[in-house]
Amino acid sequence: MKQIFILLLLVMAGMVSVKADNITVNGTNRSYNVYAPQNLGENRPLLIFCHGYSQDANWMQNNEFKNDNVSMEAVCDTAKFVVVFPNGIDKSWDTSGDRDINFVKAIIDKMASQYKIDRNRVYLGGFSMGGMFTYHAMNKIPDLIAAFCPVSGYPMGGATANANVRPIPILHIHGTADDVCAFSGVQPALNVWINHNGCPTTANVTNNYNGFSGAKLHVWGPGNDNVEVRLLELAGKGHWICKEPQVYTGKEIWNFCKNYSLNKTSPNVSITSPKAGAKYISFAPAGENIFPDLTITATADDSNGTVETVEFYDGTTLLATCTAKPYEAVLTGAKAGKHTLKVVATDNDGETTTASVVVTLQAPTTLTLSSDFNEGGALPAGWTTYDSKERRTGYSNGYSQGCRVLQFTGASPGFNYGLYFRNISGSAHQGWAKFGLSDGGTTLNLTPGHYTLKYRICNWNMPNFGSVELNIEKSTGGSSVASQTYMPDINIGNVASNSFGNPEQQVFEFDITEQGTYSIAIYSAASEWSDCIVGQLILTANSYEGTGIDEVQNDKRAMPNDDAVYDLQGRKVSVSNSSSVLRKGIYIKNGKKYLAF
Repeated sequence: MKQIFILLLLVMAGMVSVKADNITVNGTNRSYNVYAPQNLGENRPLLIFCHGYSQDANWMQNNEFKNDNVSMEAVCDTAKFVVVFPNGIDKSWDTSGDRDINFVKAIIDKMASQYKIDRNRVYLGGFSMGGMFTYHAMNKIPDLIAAFCPVSGYPMGGATANANVRPIPILHIHGTADDVCAFSGVQPALNVWINHNGCPTTANVTNNYNGFSGAKLHVWGPGNDNVEVRLLELAGKGHWICKEPQVYTGKEIWNFCKNYSLNKTSPNVSITSPKAGAKYISFAPAGENIFPDLTITATADDSNGTVETVEFYDGTTLLATCTAKPYEAVLTGAKAGKHTLKVVATDNDGETTTASVVVTLQAPTTLTLSSDFNEGGALPAGWTTYDSKERRTGYSNGYSQGCRVLQFTGASPGFNYGLYFRNISGSAHQGWAKFGLSDGGTTLNLTPGHYTLKYRICNWNMPNFGSVELNIEKSTGGSSVASQTYMPDINIGNVASNSFGNPEQQVFEFDITEQGTYSIAIYSAASEWSDCIVGQLILTANSYEGTGIDEVQNDKRAMPNDDAVYDLQGRKVSVSNSSSVLRKGIYIKNGKKYLAF
């Protein structure tokens, strides 16, 4: 009796505020702590929050989520929702299979039976390894969880987003001084979902969030179905949950999650084309850039009614209003710059939902393509790779093998990042990286003129070296209009932490004779497991003068007669008569240019 009386006093004092319970899942007894406020009522939300590795539910609830001023229970009491702290088996979580996914499903069913929670407002979060599990659940049970909140954890092998998963609202909270799950890994994980959700690739940033020095809130959105991806960055915080009164993790999670429900009554709308972050690049004299007409396509539906209108905007300019499928509009005559393409769906109840993507129309004279080689394990936007077995397109990440950006960490690396690709089969032109293919999300339009491509290239795991072929190809048909072969003289040695010298910058000059869209193609050698690392790639338009090609020699024969012939560097080429053979390229004779194939 005395023990029961003491327990009651502890509950009243708030020291024991969570009920321990258990449930059998797939033949295994699983335990969890649950807190339900008094006067909860029915159809209230549920938050499930998973502990870190080597922790348990009690530690998460009574230590990580509590101090003298704030507690998760206080948030629950005010907002009236149920919180569950589950226990992982051996104080860890299954981040690749279904063992703990089934546990979460069972908890939801139990809470629906016991507390009559609203199944459409179930939220999942976790700390450290629990955060890793939260990312895993995004792909496994997106139909059961309305919003996800990982804290100080992300998939160590790289995040993935299944194509058939709905747009996912995410709040990620992380300290910049985290020495367990480094802060540098947060953005690559979020980028996968920013891209999947169709969110703007540039965040709106609030410094000193909630008046808390060092707290910075990044918001990407709205994306498809009005979802947002958020990052609450905590300067100087380590691997722990923030419990400051201004930025209390439990309250931040609730304030984010409460905006989302699986059974929203407003319509669903998504932009299917163009892709978020798409770039349209046009090299041309000032004011003469040619950008393609952009066809904007969308899908829209309404679960409890009908879609009445779908409006298309470029910024605030209305492009078209559709009242029936197909939902599409065309943006013509667009100028260089960033364009926010927005679609607004309105249903028969007058409710609206917005989706938007940001695309860039770029008019450079110099383009540093390698500036996007800044994320290890990713394939940058605009790029497509093929290794004779697998084709990858950017933007995508989470790669630990195969074609991808590598980060070099040696004491003296020639460059910090490089794009790696390979040729598994050894057949000619079966290992490559190309910039400007349509599936990579970027188009490259070139006006006739003279161009320079500067590059630094080495081999990754070829002690005897392997040649690399650079080509300028037409996007349609893939025919080459200019090429150069280079033999690297640096091999990194198959280890990213090796030191290596900076490859000498090479120069590839070429002429474009016909306006059109092109791709930059780089091929590894025609040998099994040949490879290449591109560390620098800069495209510059030197001039847009007409090429003045007056005659085409398609059998490699020299220019007519025996007058002097020069290459584009002004060097005289020895030609004595029409039977002499030239290497393919562009030559100058009597002030005119000739193209020899």
